[in-house]
Amino acid sequence: MTVTISPATITRLEKAAVDNGFDLTLPRQGDWLGFGSTQAPLKLWLTAVGDALFLGGVSQQNVARALADHGSAWANPLPEGAAGARSVVDIPALHHLVRRAFHLSKTLPDELLHEFEKQTAALPRATEAERLVVQRVGQDLFRHGLLEYWEGRCAITGLAIPGLLRASHIKPWADCASDAERLDVWNGVLLAPHLDAAFDGGFITIADNGAVVVSAALDEASRRALGLDKPLSVHGLHEGHREYLPWHRAQVFRDVWAGSTP
Repeated sequence: MTVTISPATITRLEKAAVDNGFDLTLPRQGDWLGFGSTQAPLKLWLTAVGDALFLGGVSQQNVARALADHGSAWANPLPEGAAGARSVVDIPALHHLVRRAFHLSKTLPDELLHEFEKQTAALPRATEAERLVVQRVGQDLFRHGLLEYWEGRCAITGLAIPGLLRASHIKPWADCASDAERLDVWNGVLLAPHLDAAFDGGFITIADNGAVVVSAALDEASRRALGLDKPLSVHGLHEGHREYLPWHRAQVFRDVWAGSTP
């Protein structure tokens, strides 16, 4: 890519970075502007091709994979240190791409675990009350992580009132084998209150394709009352979620799971 970006375009790219959490300037690589963040471990590179194509490269492979539904893949050339890049066609889409990358970097494994270990390193765990304090720190971090990952919206309904949303574990906290599982952002779905209760109680589960499956334990009147009488699906399901969903279907869901995708 042999392009010289204009000063005006540089200003727009810098604004997209700074407005969305990247407050550090890294060395420039050709026409790729480099950025870092004091709040997230991700490195970001931005450039443009003319006035109609904007490119964003990221340093973390897991973030690059999770951005697959944003813009189009950009394979070559990439700045040194980039694990992948996406292209978008306007500045608003670039802001969304950069903001999404920032949020993902703060939540994807094992960022929540690292933050939990840092915040609880000095906390005692000798008594039940002390262990509950540690657990509360972890649950608060998990909720914050899911709010970041799902961009403050219910994964099924799109409800965007954070105070009403619930951080629903796929494999419950008490059943997890380690803090890494408990704080894995893939082990959770952000849900509206009635869907959280239904999911936690095994009245609904989620197929690998994202379809919401309703238990036969709910009659038609109950389904209508809960808004479960029409097809629903999870938006933003990732491969990482599919590592936990079979557990929920086998251990929590109130039907025999046949293993087929509805």
